[in-house]
Amino acid sequence: MRYNEKELQALSRQPAELAAELGMRGRKKGSVVKRRLVKLVVNFLFYFRTDEAEPVGALLLEHCRVSQEEPSGFSISFIEDPERKYHFECCSEEQCQEWMGALRRASYEFMRRSLIFYRNEIQKMTGKVGMGNMAQEGAGLWAGAHAALSTPQDPLEQFGISEEARFQLSSLKA
Repeated sequence: MRYNEKELQALSRQPAELAAELGMRGRKKGSVVKRRLVKLVVNFLFYFRTDEAEPVGALLLEHCRVSQEEPSGFSISFIEDPERKYHFECCSEEQCQEWMGALRRASYEFMRRSLIFYRNEIQKMTGKVGMGNMAQEGAGLWAGAHAALSTPQDPLEQFGISEEARFQLSSLKA
């Protein structure tokens, strides 16, 4: 995959959805656990040496599997290359669960499935169909980004569904 190094470094400086100092063991056999500042930004997992501002590396969280390895540890492996596996050690089981959930929600595919789910929920609640034809869903990332710029960031806002209504909907399913 090609990327612009300066843009990737700029992305690494953006506010993180989740950040912590974790133990990290790389993909090489026999590698040792090193303390790294790990930062989740959109669908990239950046990792830094604890005393440096520039990332040592980044993982694009697409087509990957997040698995719990031990009570307070998890791994990230990639479907196309299962041998490419990174291990992380958290301070607690709760922190491990938080990281695993955030990483699983970070992929474009997860966001796409969520968008489709919420579109269907909106249609059930309002009877309105919005935000384009579902058959055009695969038009590409650029089209999605363009649509995001021309419509409200939150698809539920387009139909005037409040936070309160969302909470009511989620509590019905619980």
